[in-house]
Amino acid sequence: MKYFTKEVKIALVAIVAIVVLFIGMQFLKGMSVFSSNDVYYACFEDISGLSTSSPVYANGYRVGVVKGVEYDYEHANRIVAALDLDPKLHVAKGTRAEIVSDLLGNVKLELRFGEPQNGQMAKGDTIEGFIQEGLMSKAAQMVPQVEQMLPKLDSILASINTLVADPALSGTLHNAEKLTAGLNTVARQVNQLTAQLNREMPKMMSKAQGVLDNTETLTGNLSQINLDATMQKVDATLSSLQQLTSALNNPTGSVGMLLNDAQLYENLNSTMRSVDSLLIDFKLHPRRYINVSVFGKKAK
Repeated sequence: MKYFTKEVKIALVAIVAIVVLFIGMQFLKGMSVFSSNDVYYACFEDISGLSTSSPVYANGYRVGVVKGVEYDYEHANRIVAALDLDPKLHVAKGTRAEIVSDLLGNVKLELRFGEPQNGQMAKGDTIEGFIQEGLMSKAAQMVPQVEQMLPKLDSILASINTLVADPALSGTLHNAEKLTAGLNTVARQVNQLTAQLNREMPKMMSKAQGVLDNTETLTGNLSQINLDATMQKVDATLSSLQQLTSALNNPTGSVGMLLNDAQLYENLNSTMRSVDSLLIDFKLHPRRYINVSVFGKKAK
């Protein structure tokens, strides 16, 4: 036991401490120390914050960790990340590795599996990598559009302030309040009218039923009328009227000659004018036509 001197014990404790520290650091990084995981590689043009010990997820479940990240100096714009994945995980051909970042800046790697019928990838194969455009990148793309909208927004706010400061707006709001009160009054009146109609509705329905009964009685009376006899009388009347019209239009008949003879019309007209002149002269000189003498002397 003479070999276990104080210096040797200190050295052994230091070695054990270093091993424990290494194992603890690997554990904190999420890397497996004693298990043999499968290593795959993913190529990116930009890792955007992806670093060693970044978690690897598949469908939201953690299946591995980024074991290391190296820049490929032989190929420009190419960064290779070594992925330490669970050996139970089956990686189908066509699988892609997507870098995802949240609003807090945390970066993770998400595997998007290919179709199983394409076959399985072997250990050490390279997975195609790409970056997902997160909310922050989309927000950054919207910054120029927002900058263009700021002057218009400022103008709109100035117009709104001017409108709010206008005293006419308060008057409009006051009128709107009055209008609302008027509408409430109208609504109450309508409700009262509706209630009144509901009360009067049975009486109105009763009267309507009486009207329908009278209509039915009238219809029954009409159905009892002998329409054939009535139509025969109407036809006879129309026939007599047609004969009268023909007699009036016949120029050889007495009535036709009276209505259609122009010379007769002129003679009658001349006679009427003579009678009219005679009546006028009679009114002006009645003594010429009536000889009345009280003493038996004839007036001249």
